[in-house]
Amino acid sequence: MSQQYLTLDKIECYTLSHDMSNFVWDEVIGWDHFKKNTVGQQLVRSADSISANISEGFGRYHKKDKIKFYRYAQGSLIETIDWIKKAESRKLIQGENLEHIKNEINKLPKAINSLIKYTNEKLKI
Repeated sequence: MSQQYLTLDKIECYTLSHDMSNFVWDEVIGWDHFKKNTVGQQLVRSADSISANISEGFGRYHKKDKIKFYRYAQGSLIETIDWIKKAESRKLIQGENLEHIKNEINKLPKAINSLIKYTNEKLKI
């Protein structure tokens, strides 16, 4: 019987954050120059950083290294939430697009915490 290994594309928080960051990109790309250069770049960078940190942690060998990057992803998530709030209050993102982003972001804290818990319990080193 062959053993199944966990792959990055099977990690819920990775796929959620990756898809959400692409959605944010598609939203921000249509903004005018000032909006893109102030809120837009920061929002895209923080959203991209969530999945980037998860993937970097996934590629690390030691449990502590992995968890460190998963915690960085949590920090990027909090930053992204702040930028989304700013974009909302400045009426840069509205309606269904805003609701979609919020719904996806609300799934991420639990998903990242689950990955940290899984890593902590399953890995020995």
